[in-house]
Amino acid sequence: MTELSPTIRELIDSCQKAKGNAYCPYSNFRVGSAVLTESGHIFYGSNVENASYGLTICAERCALSSAICQGHRKFKAIAVCTDLEEFKAPCGACRQFIIEFGIDLDYYMVNNSGEFKKMDFAPLVPLPFAPESLQQSQNKV
Repeated sequence: MTELSPTIRELIDSCQKAKGNAYCPYSNFRVGSAVLTESGHIFYGSNVENASYGLTICAERCALSSAICQGHRKFKAIAVCTDLEEFKAPCGACRQFIIEFGIDLDYYMVNNSGEFKKMDFAPLVPLPFAPESLQQSQNKV
């Protein structure tokens, strides 16, 4: 496992803490997420299910919404953890939500043992439906 900076360690710890707050009485699938803003703040969230399943809020969108409500719009990294040993990538809705605020960020997938896999977020969204400025920067690459 790679040595982590204290900030990224805190990001991963925060997503694991958030997982404990998940409200998932229907799937019993706990997810926690934490986002690191460009200014160094960390916000976290968990999945929140609803009997009308389509109204469920994923942990990634919960964490980002918390940061956005506090005025943050630029992000450096996001971490997501589940109770599984496999590493899980975000759902399509979360990928779309994340790219609204940037595509150049680090994505940390954290398993139940606390192991992580880091990747660039951009490859998860190969043909983004994104704000025009993001699409133009993708086309230059």
